[in-house]
Amino acid sequence: MAPNGRHVFTSESVTEGHPDKIADQISDAILDAVLKDDPNGRVACETLVTTGLAFIAGEITTETYVEFPRLVRDTIRDIGYTRAKYGFDYETCAVISSIDPQSPDIALGVDAGGAGDQGLMFGYATNETPELMPMPLMLAHKLAMRLSEVRREGQVDWLRPDGKSQVSIEYEGSVPRRVEALVVSCQHADSVAIEELRHEIRERVIRAVIPKAMMDEHTKVFINPTGRFVTGGPQGDCGLTGRKIIVDTYGGVGSHGGGSYSGKDPSKVDRSASYMARHIAKNVVAAGLAERTEVQVAYAIGVADPVSLMVDTLGTGIVEDALLTAAVRDVFPLTPRGIISYLDLLRPIYKKTAAYGHFGRNDPDFTWERTDRVADLRAACRV
Repeated sequence: MAPNGRHVFTSESVTEGHPDKIADQISDAILDAVLKDDPNGRVACETLVTTGLAFIAGEITTETYVEFPRLVRDTIRDIGYTRAKYGFDYETCAVISSIDPQSPDIALGVDAGGAGDQGLMFGYATNETPELMPMPLMLAHKLAMRLSEVRREGQVDWLRPDGKSQVSIEYEGSVPRRVEALVVSCQHADSVAIEELRHEIRERVIRAVIPKAMMDEHTKVFINPTGRFVTGGPQGDCGLTGRKIIVDTYGGVGSHGGGSYSGKDPSKVDRSASYMARHIAKNVVAAGLAERTEVQVAYAIGVADPVSLMVDTLGTGIVEDALLTAAVRDVFPLTPRGIISYLDLLRPIYKKTAAYGHFGRNDPDFTWERTDRVADLRAACRV
């Protein structure tokens, strides 16, 4: 349950030029390239990026051919690292790969319809935003997306691809009331004065995203607080696939099973079952059966049916959680094969999930965001 009285909760996001997000996008671009021609391909791809280097490794079993170096370079180019002066350049960076086939021991269980690994996954939804997502995270994502938009549109010529945002929301009980604090940090050219940078970010990014009614004279705003962020991207920090799992999910609200998503084909329940758990939680909230809901599902490797399912309405449900859990079992498929078919996951849709969150996005390819089982859930709960 949400804390009583007033409290502040904070979430962060990062742009697609953040080193960890570069790695996520490369891993998912490789997954997309495999699924495009081989929907039954198996992919578990990890990426590391650092100064002048992109390294891909993992296990891929496929009947198609993927030109890894070109795909890596194209992804880096599309993100915006197109000049050496940015600290990373798609044309001159080294690309190294170490890819092996998936273990046949794992395939024994997956080919028979079982889960590709053991693990626990969570989904969450809340009615505090139209996206049924936590407000701190949604505003942080929108700030990061706006940073990228301003850069790509050339509204200023000194922005670079790396950047971060952070939003602190003051709640009264479970109701968001105001923005307590904002942080926006953006990579920039050495030539821009900090005064100009802060003015432009405030006008072009913050005011374009944050509702005016949510800010007041007490809201604290920090823009590039150190005063300098010239060295960024992989030159500033090493990036790894799967290191932004809280940015990818619910911004620290609720629980997390620990598994990352990017670079994993849908036979990996870390990804597919997390998407289904979000779909379930969102439909529960959209049906008016609860104000907030957390769903946990867990699997054993090689076993199709989940070993456990929990639906927790966090004290906000209009029916008992046990009844709701039974209704979820009746309404939604929960085996790996059932989830993949139901959500139509064997498609090359994953690169665009790898930045700005996997949830709360209004994109028809994000089938887990549909709220098309509201009537079925209400009927199963006899509401």
